[in-house]
Amino acid sequence: MNAKTALVTGASSGIGEATALKLQSLGYTVYGAARRADRLQKLADRGVRPLAMDVTDDGSMAAGIDRIVAETGRIDVLVNNAGYGSYGAIEDVTMDEARRQFEVNVFGAMRLAQLALPHMRAQHSGKIINITSVGGKIYVPLGGWYHGTKFALEALSDCLRLEAKPFGIEVVIIEPGAIATEWSGIAADQLEKSSATGAYAKQADAVASLMRSEAHAKRNSPPQVIADAIGKAVTARRPKTRYATGFGARPLIALRRLVSDRAFDAVISRASGLPS
Repeated sequence: MNAKTALVTGASSGIGEATALKLQSLGYTVYGAARRADRLQKLADRGVRPLAMDVTDDGSMAAGIDRIVAETGRIDVLVNNAGYGSYGAIEDVTMDEARRQFEVNVFGAMRLAQLALPHMRAQHSGKIINITSVGGKIYVPLGGWYHGTKFALEALSDCLRLEAKPFGIEVVIIEPGAIATEWSGIAADQLEKSSATGAYAKQADAVASLMRSEAHAKRNSPPQVIADAIGKAVTARRPKTRYATGFGARPLIALRRLVSDRAFDAVISRASGLPS
């Protein structure tokens, strides 16, 4: 009952899996959560506690937090990593899909924060780590609903950081750049599902082809770079408010600050294979 406890969502692969193992190596009792518990067997074999959790289901999230506190007596770190990229022209994406994107990427994360906060306040300690993206600071065509979730999570995290500070709770934002995970393939599939035909078909073909390209895959950073940044955040006495890391993260954020909207539009359009 004395070991510090961490919950990592979206732990079945990629950043979540690497983060669960990183926190375990730092001495935490780690619960790895995913919608499908069968995908957590590899983590379970290495001592991470598997937890079936659907971040769009309030009862599932509440039951998960209750189980962690019942078994360990505390919750010290919440890593909100669950998320996906729903790409497609804003005009084409159905409102049901747009709402699901916000449910997974924003409302699930903030509901888990709501559920964890009373326990952290009682301890007068805790860290909430929200995985946003470089996409919470920049934008690309056909990614409007996804970028909307990440911009929203950035703002919510900033407000929560101020609210939670008097209770000894830190809120940290992690802003990954291009990372070698399943994310690009899923986003490309969703893009084609939404916009492969119709007015935006040429744009969709260009962006999906870029997402799936070998050149794009080769430049991506391994998930471990994000796990290591999270490790620094949870062990620091006074962590940074933001950690931007992974391929392209810092240069893109710096560029966005330095140039005008029109100039940035032109850069991003060319990088996406579209006419500027």
